[in-house]
Amino acid sequence: MRKPYSLKSGSPYPHGAKASENGVNFSISSRHATHVELLLFSSNESPEPFQVIALRKDKHHTFFSWHVFVEGLPTGTWYAWRIDGPSNTRETGLRFDKDKLLLDPWARAVSDKLWQRAAACLPGDNSTHAMRAVVVDDRYDWEGDTPLAIRSEKAIIYELHVAALPAIRRPRSNIPAPLPA
Repeated sequence: MRKPYSLKSGSPYPHGAKASENGVNFSISSRHATHVELLLFSSNESPEPFQVIALRKDKHHTFFSWHVFVEGLPTGTWYAWRIDGPSNTRETGLRFDKDKLLLDPWARAVSDKLWQRAAACLPGDNSTHAMRAVVVDDRYDWEGDTPLAIRSEKAIIYELHVAALPAIRRPRSNIPAPLPA
């Protein structure tokens, strides 16, 4: 049995799973949710989560976003959401099912290895047959590259409609063609 990861409140933005050096921030938007859980899995084929994180409205909820920061969580961790709320489709159009695992709409990568649509359609828990998302490291290494130190009042900004670009290359425009790369 592994020790549960420590949690912080997290940030509502960006949505999805955002890895950093210290862990992963998870955020999902649901205006009408009343209870949100984040389920963490060891692999895309794990039948049971190794940690279920129940988000508290007073700590992990900002406007329409539910969020949590999981300290020390590595990339490559698989996850899904479980969200509860009103289920009165006829009156409001809302239909929450606390037993169903949900895929993160902002996920960068997913697995359908266990996916069975029939299990999603039946009443009850579908966690052993649900899709899972994985935390990916999408941080870019700029290798020391930094923005140019040009003050905005010294900069020249060109705005150009891409459809007009071929027009300025015409010989009568007196604009030299770009040098070959």
